[in-house]
Amino acid sequence: MQIEDYEVEKLINWEQKRQQEGIELIASENYQSKEVLAVQSSIFANKYAEWYPGKRYYWGQEFTDQLESLAIQRAKNIFRADHANVQALSWAAANLCFYTACMNPWDHILGLDMWHWGHLTHWSPVTFFSRVFNFHGYKTINWTIDFDNLRSLALEYHPKVILAGFSAYPRELDYEKFAEIANEVWAIAYADVSHIWWFIAANLLKNPLDYWFHAIMTTTHKSLRWPRGAIILSKGIVGNPLKKPEDTIENLPTRIDRAVFPGMQWWPHMNTIAGITVALKEVESENFINYAKQTLSNAQILAEEFLRKWYKLVTWWTDNHMIILDLSDENYDWAQVENALDKVWISVSKSLIPEDQRPPFRPSWVRIWMPAMTTRWVKENDVKQIVDFIDRAINHKEDENYLKWLKEEVLEFANKFPLP
Repeated sequence: MQIEDYEVEKLINWEQKRQQEGIELIASENYQSKEVLAVQSSIFANKYAEWYPGKRYYWGQEFTDQLESLAIQRAKNIFRADHANVQALSWAAANLCFYTACMNPWDHILGLDMWHWGHLTHWSPVTFFSRVFNFHGYKTINWTIDFDNLRSLALEYHPKVILAGFSAYPRELDYEKFAEIANEVWAIAYADVSHIWWFIAANLLKNPLDYWFHAIMTTTHKSLRWPRGAIILSKGIVGNPLKKPEDTIENLPTRIDRAVFPGMQWWPHMNTIAGITVALKEVESENFINYAKQTLSNAQILAEEFLRKWYKLVTWWTDNHMIILDLSDENYDWAQVENALDKVWISVSKSLIPEDQRPPFRPSWVRIWMPAMTTRWVKENDVKQIVDFIDRAINHKEDENYLKWLKEEVLEFANKFPLP
């Protein structure tokens, strides 16, 4: 990239070098295609497109309308939904939009406890959400969802929404059980599938909409390799967003549209929607399906190799793209692991565990995922090499000279796999 602002250009080039020469295993990070990056810099970045296709407030919307309609139709087709809202700006914004579509202040919602692999926006007292709605966190037991606990909370509070989703959980959820409990208490069944949506798109994991869920949401920048935004898909009647519908489950698509705009945010980022539209087309390609399959295979090899080296894994396996190393029995914690891996340019992320005795910034779990490096087309034998790098860094975490030598190995390995 050539720009006239030398200081910014320098930072861009340094960041590109950092990404190229490192091994990226942080959950949530990935690489966009050249086409998706390019379209975000298109002329659509200039356009103010308030409201929705066919119902804009400003003139000159014939092409923005076609673009957004194309994104909506592609998303609906891929995920078998009645409607898709592609305007939400981020993960947190999309969840808040959905909550306001379904609930009034002080209504109850059940989400996975953050200490049991949930996300901040699913249940946490530190968020703005918790000042508006009554969140109750259901928990896990024996490394799986405690449905007895979930049902007990549902019968006690009669929530408006029951949320299925996670931030750090390596197994597939039982959506049918979630839906049964939601139906029992007349709650809306909602799934946050931000980490696994691409597997759903590739028909490798279950789609909650096929199991009586009313709506699902995903960010678009994680495993899907899209621009930074979000999509909310729903079942029901698609009405006119300019008119307030009755507050019924059947009218959920229109209620969501009105919650996104004018309820929670203003004009959409049309250049981002353009990138999402292109990425939705990529999802339908054979290349993307092969990528999703390769990521699952890589994640399983990742689990196998760590188990072979006598590491302890949460749930002892993975159904998706991530594993969680459990360090609770070790005399070192995540911060020490991160410090050693950072010195050899391997990036991982921390994770909380149920009843962890260590503080949140020095937890007992290390979360590792494969989508980013699979985008760079690492294969099974390459994953074994990555595990070897991590194991050696942990075992020599106090040896600065060894870590310097290991870093050179890592850089040589990473440079074999160029960025998209």
